[in-house]
Amino acid sequence: MAISTIAATTDEEIAIQLPGGRDGRDPERAIKRGPSRLPREFILATQRDRLYDGLVRTVAEHGYANATVTEICRAAGVTRPAFYEHFDGKEAAFLAAYTRGTDLLLGVLEREYREGVRDWHSAVWRHLESLLEILAGTPAFAEAAIVEIEMVGPDARRKRAELLHRFRGFFSGAPELPKEVDRTTVIDTVIGGVYTAIYQRCAVGRAAELPKLLPSLAYYVLTPFGLAVPPKSAPAAASAVRYPRSPMSSMPLFLTPDEN
Repeated sequence: MAISTIAATTDEEIAIQLPGGRDGRDPERAIKRGPSRLPREFILATQRDRLYDGLVRTVAEHGYANATVTEICRAAGVTRPAFYEHFDGKEAAFLAAYTRGTDLLLGVLEREYREGVRDWHSAVWRHLESLLEILAGTPAFAEAAIVEIEMVGPDARRKRAELLHRFRGFFSGAPELPKEVDRTTVIDTVIGGVYTAIYQRCAVGRAAELPKLLPSLAYYVLTPFGLAVPPKSAPAAASAVRYPRSPMSSMPLFLTPDEN
């Protein structure tokens, strides 16, 4: 069971359980057949979580195009009728799992940023480290959400653009740029470049190596704002907590413009 633990800005630790981090058929998650005294809401929530895990693992293993509802249900230990109680089809299930996972990930990173963004230089290192470690800790989600999403369709690509636009918030503390430079364009270009570097590792099954990108990506993010320093000068503020790491056609990916 892959649970990434991230050190918050207080003594509290936050556990992140991304879709694909657990075995949907784990006996401890099973609901016995027949009459049950468990609330229906609990049963439905358990089924849904297991379907998220089954879908993400199946898509990461076989690819979105080759993943079938039958295989997803088998991996989740959930029946086909139960699957269709939750989702209209495979695409709807994928989008739900993607939304669930990215909301969890961004929610924790955004909370960290709100509570600890006093030194933006150090914050870049800290939050990039968290992002890379969490994805490396759940490689099935990293591969499904970053690589296979390209195969899902236009709704998925819109979801991805919404996700990437949320990363703009992490630049609120960045230094000002020359007035003739469009700040949003620079920020979107940086975000797109980081995303592409992550994509390239995940696309060849090397999600476990993502944390090795930290010095290069931090340098890349800081450079446009005049804060780049040699990687050996990485601030000590980077989290000492390590996340579990498990082993898991490269193309450039960019943000789409805001829709008016």
